[in-house]
Amino acid sequence: MLENSNKQLQSLYTFFQEEFEKELVEELEKLSQLKTVEEGQTLVDIGQQVSFIPLIVSGSIKVSRVDDNGNELLLYYIQANESCAMSFTCCMQQFPSEIRAVAEEQTDFIAIPNELMDSWMMKYPTWKSFAMKTIKLRFNEMLRTIDQIAFQKLDERLANYLRMKAKATQSSLINHSHEQIAQELATSRVVISRLLKKLENDGQVLLYRNQIKLRPQFLQPQ
Repeated sequence: MLENSNKQLQSLYTFFQEEFEKELVEELEKLSQLKTVEEGQTLVDIGQQVSFIPLIVSGSIKVSRVDDNGNELLLYYIQANESCAMSFTCCMQQFPSEIRAVAEEQTDFIAIPNELMDSWMMKYPTWKSFAMKTIKLRFNEMLRTIDQIAFQKLDERLANYLRMKAKATQSSLINHSHEQIAQELATSRVVISRLLKKLENDGQVLLYRNQIKLRPQFLQPQ
């Protein structure tokens, strides 16, 4: 595991060397820290002050909105070589977090102190470009989420959710209960169970206790 993490970290620094100025890479290596979170662990919660910008080395992070009643809505996933747009905006304005970020699996990430955000934006054009591209990417993903809620039927949203989850974790086995999926799609467990049973009857998935196996034909490009 340690050897794999080192290889992934080296791969990320190679990405940095191709993406960023030499001076920025040197600061990044000197001032940031490599951290690990386990599956289900929260990196940042709603109302919490954001103290770092995460750059993902390996694994994946789920970013969600949560209302006062605990209802959750999935916004997007962060994967290797990516970061979180919300952390950029919170760090620049020093606002408390408006999202919850939870590890979908064991995840390694580089934590960049938030006080570096403003100075790097002014000093390094490539960092500013990376931040703007990250914000644009996440904004487009949130627009897709809004479009799905507004224009798609729930069975289509569920199918998109399962495919997105498989892509984020690079696994066709979804380790979520029907209740967890219902919470992330802002609906009821009964409805999700009914739709999943239909997918199973159609030969698209296999249902187990707190697990869903996506068959190859379900994962084919739509």
